[in-house]
Amino acid sequence: MSERDRLRARLDSGLSALGLVFEVAVVDRLLEYVTLLSRWNATYNLTAVRDPGEMVTRHLLDSLAIVPHVRGATLADLGSGAGLPGIPLAIVAPERAVTVVDSNGKKTRFLREAARSLKLENVRVLESRVEAVPGTFDCITARAFATLADMLTWGGHLLAADGTWLAMKGKVDPEELAGIPAAFEVRTIHALQVPGLDAERHLVELRRRTAAAG
Repeated sequence: MSERDRLRARLDSGLSALGLVFEVAVVDRLLEYVTLLSRWNATYNLTAVRDPGEMVTRHLLDSLAIVPHVRGATLADLGSGAGLPGIPLAIVAPERAVTVVDSNGKKTRFLREAARSLKLENVRVLESRVEAVPGTFDCITARAFATLADMLTWGGHLLAADGTWLAMKGKVDPEELAGIPAAFEVRTIHALQVPGLDAERHLVELRRRTAAAG
């Protein structure tokens, strides 16, 4: 079995376990993203994960596990790093406008190359601090790049009035939940099962607190 076939088998198995079905062209593009990330990672050290097979599990499947909870026409992925979860989410939903944000020039260069080589016309790359990002978004994703309090303090202005904030976490710390700004509230916490990943994963879903909610 070739390396490409091995990666496809792992991805196909994981997608099946997640209950996700995508066209062959979408799966091909997800694998192309892993290939590109692996190639760039050898020089630019974008992720601590070195093995492409582990990238499928720890990056692709981890990102795609939140697909059922993503909603809206616009999405911003804050602290995107190597594009996680923003690039996989953009690949599987080309109708959604995705903005990937990172302040690291090395990482945004990779993100621009990923968008160009994978022909992701729905992706916009911003090299920016979160505080300086303009506009608002229906959905915001953030993959454990800061505490919930810091995420919302820096980027809370980016969430549309009826938008959804999806914070990807390992274990959920009650003290961290208690520290979120008063303008926001936890809607629900989803326990995620990432195929092949023997670690706790949770998705904290937040929204703006409405006047009726106090």
